[in-house]
Amino acid sequence: MVPNTIKVPVPFEYVWPHGALFLGVEPVTDFDKRGQGDDQARDKDTGERLWVVKVLDLDPEAGKFGGSKEMKVKIAAPVQPVPPTSKIPGYPPAVEFTDVTLTPYVDSQRCKATGKCRARQAWSIRAGAMSEAAAVKQAA
Repeated sequence: MVPNTIKVPVPFEYVWPHGALFLGVEPVTDFDKRGQGDDQARDKDTGERLWVVKVLDLDPEAGKFGGSKEMKVKIAAPVQPVPPTSKIPGYPPAVEFTDVTLTPYVDSQRCKATGKCRARQAWSIRAGAMSEAAAVKQAA
């Protein structure tokens, strides 16, 4: 039997074949602890603080058919991940992630009380760490 919380390891290039640009990072809020001082969510396996990194997918096909080019990646770390400095002033830095895993889930937010349900399969993305993107490979 396949567990409900399966984490499928994938290489960075599988998720972002054209690369990703850093947009921001913020703590993940544990709404059960809201208002208790430290309400940051913790990783269930390690107990480390959870951070969500927002990136822009550079795939030209991303965002078609009403989708979003922005993606969120959760990272468990004791301190907030720091993005690399941008090589081009005024332009977000290119980033890569290590130890990327995908967890499938059913997104039922599109289901209406009228009996119409447009649920879809979605993916939760997690990573071990964020780093500066390697040099872009030139096509032959």
